[in-house]
Amino acid sequence: MHFVDNLQSDEEPYEIIHQRDDAAMTYPVTLELLKTHSLPSLVQEELERMILDGRLVPGEQLREIPLAALLGVSRGPIREAFRALEEKGLVMVVKNCGVYVRTLDIEEADQIYEVRLVLERLIGEKVTRRIDEQGLQSLRETVSGMRDAVEDGDVTRYTGLNIAFHDTLARLTGNLKLHATYARLVGELSLFRRQTYVHDEQSLAISFSEHQTILNAIVERRAGEAGRLLQKHASDSQRRLHRALSS
Repeated sequence: MHFVDNLQSDEEPYEIIHQRDDAAMTYPVTLELLKTHSLPSLVQEELERMILDGRLVPGEQLREIPLAALLGVSRGPIREAFRALEEKGLVMVVKNCGVYVRTLDIEEADQIYEVRLVLERLIGEKVTRRIDEQGLQSLRETVSGMRDAVEDGDVTRYTGLNIAFHDTLARLTGNLKLHATYARLVGELSLFRRQTYVHDEQSLAISFSEHQTILNAIVERRAGEAGRLLQKHASDSQRRLHRALSS
């Protein structure tokens, strides 16, 4: 992703470096994005995608100058993105050494899952009771995309849609604190998620089946069942992670 020059939002003073050889983002799209997003937030989203896609791996040092050149921005937005990613638990800042993609060990992951298991049941029950038709349609579209990704064997796309599905559930509970807490926990676990799918080819199909079953329970307004299924899904995900790391 590159951002074209001379397109700055009212609140964003950062320099945007022009890249003429990149057709990934056209001028109108970039302009529209910068009307509604700050440049650091766009940079953060792109770096987060690179981490979740496995292009930036755990333990890898993130250097401002190469990343600024890669994304076609100045160093200011990169630094702000680093701070935001640190808050999300995806990178760590080592004093006098630099910024690194966070390395999460299995013990930390298990601690996160212990909390997540509790939140999943709460989220399932709350969202099933309050979700509207628009929310259901959003979930249906996400699950449909997940099906396509499974058929194509597209781990990267599936990973993004999986995260979006669970984030939508947490957001639609209407509890901002619950959503924020859940988002951070899931963000940290995402450091492992792609590795799980890559090491176990069946995990994509199994995961998709679980998401379809969860969606069915929500559509049918079975709050208790939706909560139970989400909790079981998280528990099964934890077991798959252990299998992947031990293989």
